[in-house]
Amino acid sequence: MLRIACPFCGTRDHSEFSYGGDGSVTYPALDAPMQDWHDAVFLRDNICGRQVETWQHVHGCRMWLMVERDTMTHEIFSVRPAHPGLAGALEAAE
Repeated sequence: MLRIACPFCGTRDHSEFSYGGDGSVTYPALDAPMQDWHDAVFLRDNICGRQVETWQHVHGCRMWLMVERDTMTHEIFSVRPAHPGLAGALEAAE
């Protein structure tokens, strides 16, 4: 079972979350050529090992998270809010 440590709600089962995709993808500007958008959306590496992913806590606080996870073992190395301002606010509250 995969358990994700939400910074706001605590550790929860993965069934409370929705997978958002590869967190390392940089999307092009809105007015970028169609080929740039095609490549960003459809041409992805199939990483075997550590990868940064986005997950949303849909059955909890609804926060978007950046999760560093091993795709082979499902071991989670780090979890942080996807929004940098929220990450800073949570650190200041500790």
